[in-house]
Amino acid sequence: MKKLYTIIAGLMLTASVFAQAPEKMSYQAVVRNASNNLVTNQAVGMQISILQNGTTGTPVYVETQTTTTNANGLVSIEIGTGTVVSGNFTTIDWANGTYFIKTETDPTGGTSYTITGTTQLMSVPYALHAKTADSITGTVNYTETDPLFGASVANGITSTDTANWNNHTIDTDTHIDSTGISGLGYVAGAHTDSTAIANMGFVAGSGSGHYVGELFGGGIVYYVYDNGQHGLIASLDDLNGGSGVAWSGTSTLIGATAQSMTNGVGNTAAMVAQNATANKAGTLCNTYAGGSFTDWYLPSNREMYLLASQDVLIDQILDNDGNPATNGFSQENVAPTYGRYWSSTELGSNSAWLYYFSNGNSNLILKSTTYRVRAVRAF
Repeated sequence: MKKLYTIIAGLMLTASVFAQAPEKMSYQAVVRNASNNLVTNQAVGMQISILQNGTTGTPVYVETQTTTTNANGLVSIEIGTGTVVSGNFTTIDWANGTYFIKTETDPTGGTSYTITGTTQLMSVPYALHAKTADSITGTVNYTETDPLFGASVANGITSTDTANWNNHTIDTDTHIDSTGISGLGYVAGAHTDSTAIANMGFVAGSGSGHYVGELFGGGIVYYVYDNGQHGLIASLDDLNGGSGVAWSGTSTLIGATAQSMTNGVGNTAAMVAQNATANKAGTLCNTYAGGSFTDWYLPSNREMYLLASQDVLIDQILDNDGNPATNGFSQENVAPTYGRYWSSTELGSNSAWLYYFSNGNSNLILKSTTYRVRAVRAF
């Protein structure tokens, strides 16, 4: 039977303090055919229903859409903007009971829907309920006080600040926008059948920027913020052909310059400065030039954690694109690498942090041990 894998649970609402909440929800999914191959660059037909109070509940809104998958089999639609079959999206009372989204898909682009799945809408869509504040009427004068906001730095935001929101610079120490991440949420995944992938990825707010799973910048995007304008990219394959390499060729302590949990660039530079021998984790990334980019580095412990949180999505795309030069992560607990990947965060003279893709844990190991390496870069 054909399958629809909902990779990024695209139920994301962007509400602004300057305008009403939008009457739509963004939804993304990856489509596969009966042979489990990606359906790429092809029109697909979809019918979307909002059900109330259960997976077989009353459909309060139904619409149809025709969209086109991209080169990765990804479809992106905005629920609330399709051809209405029944109901009114703008009048749904999100505070009245629980709601579920039912998707029916025809991967050939028509209306013979052969793929059906239902999942509960979690907390993010209920941002729409905030619009009820717009309907307050009456002659009473309301005075709102918010001591937490009044004491925060946000209280000092001016019209000049808002005009410059899209003119950010990157702090190379942390790869986080110097003005901070705004409105970024972890959206739990939705699935459409028993084999679908759940609880996937970080989804930025609405915008036309980059997205998790995009092949871009010499690799694959695994983290985005600032409406997709900036983020982190992983290399398309393990370095050194996937052979395990040591973190370092010495047991000499580097110290604070290589012990950051967030600054992989600084950690990698410190590793290279101490140990310039080729075929070690830090120098492999430092000399890597995938996509003709030369700013690759070994991810810090936290950057590796973000990368590991997207391993299923990355595996699905890179293992099924028909290109033998691109590969997902090693998940197998077998010698010699045991599905383990180095981070650039040092702990002591003999040990550094790594991530076990085989069991989903971060741990410490001797620097002389040979494990896998995946390079990353920021954009």
